[in-house]
Amino acid sequence: MRVSTTLFSLCWFLLLAGCSDIFSQKPAVTVGAHVLLDDHLSELQNKRVGLVMNPTARVESSHMVDTLLIHDINITALFAPEHGFRGDVGAGETIEDGVDQSTGLPVYSLYGQTRTPTPEMLKKVDILLLDIQDVGARFYTYNATLGNIIEAASAENIPVWILDRPNPAGGELISGWMMQPEHQSFVGQYPIPMVHGMTLGELAEMMVGEGWIENADSTDIRVIPMKGWNRSMKWPDTGLEWIPPSPNLPTFYHAYVYLGTVLFEGTNLSEGRGTNDPFLRVGSPSTKLTTSHIAQLRRQFSGVNIERRSFTATSMPGKAPNPKHQDKRSHGVAIQVTNPNAFNPVELGVELLSTMMDATHNAELNDFIQKLSGINRDSLLQQIQNQSYQKSWEKTTSSFHKQRQQYLIYD
Repeated sequence: MRVSTTLFSLCWFLLLAGCSDIFSQKPAVTVGAHVLLDDHLSELQNKRVGLVMNPTARVESSHMVDTLLIHDINITALFAPEHGFRGDVGAGETIEDGVDQSTGLPVYSLYGQTRTPTPEMLKKVDILLLDIQDVGARFYTYNATLGNIIEAASAENIPVWILDRPNPAGGELISGWMMQPEHQSFVGQYPIPMVHGMTLGELAEMMVGEGWIENADSTDIRVIPMKGWNRSMKWPDTGLEWIPPSPNLPTFYHAYVYLGTVLFEGTNLSEGRGTNDPFLRVGSPSTKLTTSHIAQLRRQFSGVNIERRSFTATSMPGKAPNPKHQDKRSHGVAIQVTNPNAFNPVELGVELLSTMMDATHNAELNDFIQKLSGINRDSLLQQIQNQSYQKSWEKTTSSFHKQRQQYLIYD
């Protein structure tokens, strides 16, 4: 009896130990911010530190500004990109200078009349830390903010540290059109494809190395790299918690499909803003999809469920205050991702656009689609209609794959 009790106790102990390992299992990836806290905090002592961050700048449950203050780092200025420092501003909404209510620190807007820090804003800064979760798209404004930060800092001889985070779509997917110079804008600042497969740290190295930014020869940038990330990893492989990089990308799957369905922002069709599934819903009141439309899309794409669906966009303050076709019944499709490794989201977006335009008698493209795609509207339409866009993308992918190679930090 004593032997049985001992064996039972031993087995129970081993079971508990195993469960403890499961519950305490760490993410596969350690982000640059965590590496900074572990290995480089002493290098920030006696420095006046400025932070370029948004709500994704977290380690575990704490925002980096709060964590650094706990470690007695002298934070002197906060800089807010699109959506705000704490993430309480909707897409495209102007951000005003102000004060961070939690810390009392000054917050300078980088998404208003000023998108580049002025010398006055940097007057009390010895070093800038940038920690932002990107989505891996040229038209997502954080890479443009990164370039502006580097330019402004180099003019004032201020080092910039990029605390690197994963590209959610992975490091191997390169897709879409290359941005043409005549369509350069804040949603297309650099000559890169729509989806580039790089981290912000790698992009920073490329911006400087390729001379895309002013003062490139005098920049002082440093990437604090992640541990454990490799190019084959999409977000679910990282083990990290998804913190929305903007209000309309509540999950990784929204952000992944967004890489293609963002093109609907350049049309009079709804991209699903004003619903609980922005970029996973597209349609309009006048769209009339047939069963053959849906069947064709299903034949083209695996890893994603595509269903005919109606929806009504409503005003959502902070997310979609004035969505397209507000309070009107729109007809279109609902998208559900089952395997992100099985399809190209940019190709999905283009084929959805082609289908929806065919099913909507009054569908129109506006000039914004040129900024999103990076090419002329007429060329885009022609390539979609004659299915030549894939050949164009193959050339872009091959060229950019070679060009970016020397700037890659991860295998």
